[in-house]
Amino acid sequence: MSNTLHDALFAPHADRSDTFLHLPEGGALSHADFAAMAARFAHVLTDAGLDPGERVAVQVEKSPQALALYAAAVQAGVIFLPLNTAYTTDELQYFVENSGAKMLVCDPGRADDLGPLAKAQSATLHTLGADGTGTLADAAASKPDRYDTVQRGPDDLAAFLYTSGTTGRSKGAMLSHANLLSNAQALKDLWRFTEDDVLLHALPIFHTHGLFVASNVTLLAGGSMIFLPKFDQDTIIAELPRATSLMGVPTFYTRLLDDDRFDRDLVSNMRLFTSGSAPLLAETHRRFEERTGHRILERYGMTETNMNTSNPYDGERRAGTVGFPLPGVELKITDPDTGDTLPQGEVGLIEVRGPNVFQGYWQMPEKTAAELRDDGFFITGDLGQIDKDGYVSIVGRDKDLIISGGYNIYPKEIEVVLDAQPGVLESAVIGVPHDDFGETPIAVLVPENGAAPDTDAIAAAVGEKLARYKHPSGYRTIDALPRNTMGKVQKNVLRDRFGDAG
Repeated sequence: MSNTLHDALFAPHADRSDTFLHLPEGGALSHADFAAMAARFAHVLTDAGLDPGERVAVQVEKSPQALALYAAAVQAGVIFLPLNTAYTTDELQYFVENSGAKMLVCDPGRADDLGPLAKAQSATLHTLGADGTGTLADAAASKPDRYDTVQRGPDDLAAFLYTSGTTGRSKGAMLSHANLLSNAQALKDLWRFTEDDVLLHALPIFHTHGLFVASNVTLLAGGSMIFLPKFDQDTIIAELPRATSLMGVPTFYTRLLDDDRFDRDLVSNMRLFTSGSAPLLAETHRRFEERTGHRILERYGMTETNMNTSNPYDGERRAGTVGFPLPGVELKITDPDTGDTLPQGEVGLIEVRGPNVFQGYWQMPEKTAAELRDDGFFITGDLGQIDKDGYVSIVGRDKDLIISGGYNIYPKEIEVVLDAQPGVLESAVIGVPHDDFGETPIAVLVPENGAAPDTDAIAAAVGEKLARYKHPSGYRTIDALPRNTMGKVQKNVLRDRFGDAG
């Protein structure tokens, strides 16, 4: 098997004239046209002075050109850093500075805001719009449609994905060619993807799920994708009859189930629905199977590892579990205090080891040492257990992480903004159940001097500082936060009190 992403994902299809991307409103892009676009973008990266191993930070809307920029970075040996399109300028500044990005690619509408940031970093600024136009496309237009690929090895870095803990700054997870390719190979084989598959792709491509699972698996199999800019219910309904697979988050499936058009006849061509990024309710599983005859396949992954486990393709896809470790991946449950492996059935920290596990956190050796053991096991921070049949279940999160609509939300980041607002003595952000998003954050505020904080003004301030999906869906005021004898805020007490606020 080829051991780098270009050799395995992109080079094999460079001369194929058949469709790779089915586009909205009837357009299409062939494998060969996609390869030529990527080659032209790779020339732009090289001509801008980016050497192998340097970083290109990308905050753009989903488009074929955005996906081709990922392929271009791989071809040029440049480390690809995709960034959530909702991030504010304040948030972007940290990612660009910390990564040392030599190029920043953004939406044309943000060029004026981000120009000073790029200049301060001595980084080239290019733009790329949702329609594929912008200075990057202009610069690429005159470039050759072939590129002499920079040779990289399996252990060379291919991407940075920024994650975070509940304290401190975001961490840049360093992912190698081998990390990403081994995971794509395992999933392609396990989920039976072939060149005949047509994946309905409605996920964002700035994180693991949409980029490194959906896109990489399809590329490795040589299949095609119906490439949608976002989840739009009417479009999904219209496109399902010609698709064979859909990768989604729970929100996709709850919304489809609320649509009477979504039935067995509509999905008669489908062979696989997968779900991840947040847990599916058992009731959603039941309703989906009754409506369609299909059983959703749940799996478990994270930024630092891509996918770790999956329910089986053949055999029981068990609700409430994330299945078994992928081939080549080891998983164990350990005591949070001692690190000792716990007996089967006991709840503890999930640790994983395998070719999918990242290389460490960029410029954070202490964080790397704290979470990546010397023997290669990564401490995920998730709490789980393994039942007598070997199925893994996620039962909680060690650090109060909130997952809303498939996005990770770290309470500390919101609390820092809230605590800085007039009239707020201190705050705590918790996740509460939400029918559509799985969880939603709410803010619990302790006022200064007993005066009620102006929550409208606070919400406006949060809107300026943080991406929309991080905004609390509600605000509650209490006299004091509950604490244990060590002074730690007892968020479990707050969840019990405000758990119906979503």
